[in-house]
Amino acid sequence: MYYFLPKAANRPVYSYRLSIIHFWALIFIYIWAGPHHLLYTSLPDWAQSLGMVFSLMLIAPSWGGMLNGLLTLRGVWDKVREEPVLKFMVAAVTAYGMATFEGPMLSIKSVNAISHYTDWTVAHVHVGAWGWNGMLTFGVLYFLIPLLFRTKLYSVKLANWHFWLGSLGIVFYAVPMYWAGWTQSLMWKEFTPDGFLRYGNFLKQ
Repeated sequence: MYYFLPKAANRPVYSYRLSIIHFWALIFIYIWAGPHHLLYTSLPDWAQSLGMVFSLMLIAPSWGGMLNGLLTLRGVWDKVREEPVLKFMVAAVTAYGMATFEGPMLSIKSVNAISHYTDWTVAHVHVGAWGWNGMLTFGVLYFLIPLLFRTKLYSVKLANWHFWLGSLGIVFYAVPMYWAGWTQSLMWKEFTPDGFLRYGNFLKQ
């Protein structure tokens, strides 16, 4: 993002200093956030709480990086309407911001009590994987391949179709998974008078 977005927009990155802070903050904080994947397991409670605290701290550098990317486009937002490369990159950076906000929220124990072992977590991961990594990858490819072969993109129209189909695909995937996650969470919390899961059959499906 820090290399290809400024190149594609033909603009300098909004803040070099912020990019350095973003990098080192992620390096330092992220290594301590791993326990947020192990909430409500046999991991000691203090380690779970430590993972939650560092996960919440991650919002600052992550959103700093997202804003650094989006603010790089100041003055050239009209290009985003016209160029599919920038569409992919803007969608990617936005998905990064969404995923890196949702992740720390899911690390809060009371929220994780809802999302734990449900498809909500799966949806969250895929918003990051497809929205951030996938969209950025195609944005980079659409930028780089014509440059390498010294030609123009074969069809801007097809690239735009690719963008909108990809964006809709992510939404059509993620929204039902979020809905399923809430439903599963409610089912996890329903017990018979004997103490068995009332809707345990959904685990076998």
